[in-house]
Amino acid sequence: MFEDWLNHGVTAAIAVGFAILIALAVEITVRLVARRKAWAADLMTKARNPFWLLMVLLGGWAGAHAAIPESDWLPAVSRVLSIAAIGALAWLLIAFVQFGTDQALARNPIDMRDNRLARKLHTQTLIMRRLAIALIVVVGVGAALLTFDSVRAIGASVLASAGIASIVAGLAAQSVLANMFAGIQLVFSDALRVDDVIVAEGEWGKVGEITLSYVVLDLWDDRRLVLPCTYFTTTPYQNWTRHGSELLGSVELDLDWRVSPQKMREHLDKILEETPLYDGRASVLQVTEATGGYVRVRILATAADAPTLFDLRCYIREAMVLWIQSVLPDAAPTQRVLVTEAAVSGGRRRKAETAGEGGLFSGSAEAEERASHFTQALPRVEDGAPDEDRAS
Repeated sequence: MFEDWLNHGVTAAIAVGFAILIALAVEITVRLVARRKAWAADLMTKARNPFWLLMVLLGGWAGAHAAIPESDWLPAVSRVLSIAAIGALAWLLIAFVQFGTDQALARNPIDMRDNRLARKLHTQTLIMRRLAIALIVVVGVGAALLTFDSVRAIGASVLASAGIASIVAGLAAQSVLANMFAGIQLVFSDALRVDDVIVAEGEWGKVGEITLSYVVLDLWDDRRLVLPCTYFTTTPYQNWTRHGSELLGSVELDLDWRVSPQKMREHLDKILEETPLYDGRASVLQVTEATGGYVRVRILATAADAPTLFDLRCYIREAMVLWIQSVLPDAAPTQRVLVTEAAVSGGRRRKAETAGEGGLFSGSAEAEERASHFTQALPRVEDGAPDEDRAS
């Protein structure tokens, strides 16, 4: 009896040892490649543990079948080793997916000036990694369950009613599926990317994360706004970095009529020359309104990105306010009140006047000609026509 157990142990040890030798040979090869290639070292770091576990389990499974081929313990031992091997294989595949996506992300960094294509690749790669990992986990769990005969029987009956089950599942998970498909649509339509600067729900921020169900927006004041993916497929939003990060911003000032726009333009040029926030693409000062007792001056300036533009607008506004206070104090907004004496009773009355009859479409031949373009002439009624024809 002892000799039989010893023989079984030796057989299993030989199988496990052979698997360890194969794993050792593979690791030595990868280490040699890692001396010249950085990606090999990263691969070994991520995949070493699951690879060794898988090889040991495969060696143990082969050793068990060789050592105890007709034992009553073989089905239980084989099932345990098979499930463990399936788990190790899924772990190894996930490590490969992470290694591949990390390499793709490292080759396309987003910390550069013109990073539109890099941000597109980052977004799609992260979504594909999540999909691949989820698929590997689901397939692994299903493969582990299929090692049980009872589960196989249940699986056959489930497949027979797959049509009804899919309809019920679709109705029950309608919102979840809508979010999932919306997330896939966002990624592969290039409508939204990681690191995009957008305005949604009246909030300004940067897209920090895109998943299959929600989008995380990193707001400018360190808050986090979480929105479902369906929001971006059904609601309009502003994308400030769709084709580039350069932006044009405006600063508006309501001033008195005594302001000098020409002097303001000259001072604006001096302001922009002194600040590195301005990228030099465009600068305009215009009077956009002159009603209600004020003159509205609008200043347009460009910057490299949204944060720089915000600071530039604040800088221009502050510099203009200080300059008006010191150089053109008369241009500051002023409210005027006209004070008159009350009308004396019995005083001279004004001559009565009548409203003019001349208008845009009446009162003159030119006006009536203009009106004829907007009216349709009625059919002329003959004098001898009966009353019914006139009514019609």
